[in-house]
Amino acid sequence: MRVLLLGDIYGRPGRQMLKEILPQIKQEYSPDLIIANGENSAGGFGLTPKIAKELFAMGIDVLTSGNHIWDQKDIIPYLDQEPRILRPANYPPGTPGNFLYYATINDQKVAIINLIGRVFMGDFDCPFRKIDQLLEEVQQHTPFVIIDFHAEATSEKQAFSWYVDGRVSIVVGTHTHVPTADQRILPGGTAYTTDLGMCGPLDGVLGVSRETIINKFLTQLPTRFSVAKGPRQLCGIIVDLNHEGKAEKIFRLYYEKENI
Repeated sequence: MRVLLLGDIYGRPGRQMLKEILPQIKQEYSPDLIIANGENSAGGFGLTPKIAKELFAMGIDVLTSGNHIWDQKDIIPYLDQEPRILRPANYPPGTPGNFLYYATINDQKVAIINLIGRVFMGDFDCPFRKIDQLLEEVQQHTPFVIIDFHAEATSEKQAFSWYVDGRVSIVVGTHTHVPTADQRILPGGTAYTTDLGMCGPLDGVLGVSRETIINKFLTQLPTRFSVAKGPRQLCGIIVDLNHEGKAEKIFRLYYEKENI
């Protein structure tokens, strides 16, 4: 089984990059399952039902998220209606939405789980203990388990990957919008990278207009963020899994494109 995982989709530039490049990726690499983090796809802040449908129509199978999933209010009731959009599992009980989705690929069930970190992020339940609870159920159904761990601290992401090594197929970090070059297969067979990066503007600061961010650093005044213009990028990884749900190969994808 071949899985394509794409970094945070940021605004219209990220969506346009996917529309232009994803068909090429699908033709060249033939992924069986495509997962992308969509929490910044609506102008850099949140996700809307309309944009979610647009992304699914491009061929994305599952959309994960993080702390920005609540930014667009019309997505909140939609989260309970669309099981392919995930919010982090370690939000408090009763939070709207789904955090676990079972995809069926070639008659094989695959579990996709979304979690959020706590370091520099917020007051969430422990993701380490939460994954233990979830795996008690999930491992009864499938050895194929994929996790988007939406977190800021590289130490937390690395520690989490070692904690679940051998118990899940893939752990990818999201949130920082900066791709890391540490993709590897851990000793227990879990594919890992600290951060997938971003699908969106190349010449901004994490997707935001660089002039806006520089001015904020200079003045420390409140600033309204705007999506950067110019060249675009697409970041992600591809992982090949064997019949036991263990990773056999991992490699990084990176594309740049001028905004014409």
